[in-house]
Amino acid sequence: MHTPLTRRRTLAAFVASAVVLATAACGGDDDGDAAAGGLTKIQVALDWTPNTNHTGLYVAQSKGFFRAHGLEVELVQPGDADASALVAADKVPFAVSAQEALTQARAEGAPLVSVAAVIQHNTSGFASPKDRNLTRPAQYAGKTYGGYGGPVEEPLLKTIVKADGGDPATIRSVNVGDADFFAATKKGIDFEWIYYGWDGVKAELLDQPVNIQYVKDYAPELDFYTPILITNEKRISGDPELVRSFVAAASEGYTYAAKNPAESAGILLKAAPDLDADLVQKSQEWLSPRYQDDAARWGEQKPEIWTGFSKWLYDQKVISTEVDASKAYSNDFLPKA
Repeated sequence: MHTPLTRRRTLAAFVASAVVLATAACGGDDDGDAAAGGLTKIQVALDWTPNTNHTGLYVAQSKGFFRAHGLEVELVQPGDADASALVAADKVPFAVSAQEALTQARAEGAPLVSVAAVIQHNTSGFASPKDRNLTRPAQYAGKTYGGYGGPVEEPLLKTIVKADGGDPATIRSVNVGDADFFAATKKGIDFEWIYYGWDGVKAELLDQPVNIQYVKDYAPELDFYTPILITNEKRISGDPELVRSFVAAASEGYTYAAKNPAESAGILLKAAPDLDADLVQKSQEWLSPRYQDDAARWGEQKPEIWTGFSKWLYDQKVISTEVDASKAYSNDFLPKA
């Protein structure tokens, strides 16, 4: 699942490392070779291990939606490389990423473009075991936060605490490394940043309920898109039909997963059998209606979300260069509503 653990793959010094990482991971430039049967063979890089953020891609693969649009798709994990770096270096044409990562990359000169929002609203928030009795951000004062040192982490925390009238200066932050939410909160940590669709659902299954304060509820600019599907400017200008075909098939996959969560969870489990079946089924049930949510069509991205969040990143000094948000995303390749 897309969790703040993913943010450990930050894009600091992105431009300097992108080509090196990409070459090490793929070792070649041609990702669009013609496959047997007249299909175009491509790789799509996941941002993390397979999870319910990716279900629509696995559905599109299993149900033949990619093939119907002329594509033979291999879904790959990026290994030690960053999936966004692979796309920026044009080593793979598409990847799963997040708005914060893409905006930081563009501030460093990377030509990345988001072509679809996988989930319409931000499902992340700061969560704590219910026995901590933290029901609003102002109550974080004097508590211990378990983090990992990501670039947006502290600004997010400060923003919502201030918005709720609290004092973020009194919060003690501890780097918990690779410890997950459940391990960390048993060892002196009061709260962490999680995505409810995975860790929150897991808490339900473990009968360890949590309180969560979603970041989007405290500042509209924090309702950013995570995850997203990305490509690069070269791909858009040089092969727009490939982009259109990929996005159309992905749209069909996620639309199907939204309407058929149980079957789609089964498709993900068949592709990734090591996943916890109960967690995948329950996570998919929770997440499926949130893929499109209140948007007119799956994948739709609103200009105010890109503009507002980009400005917030700049104001918070997460990025030092203002980003033209209108060039960071495109709805042009989505099927008509």
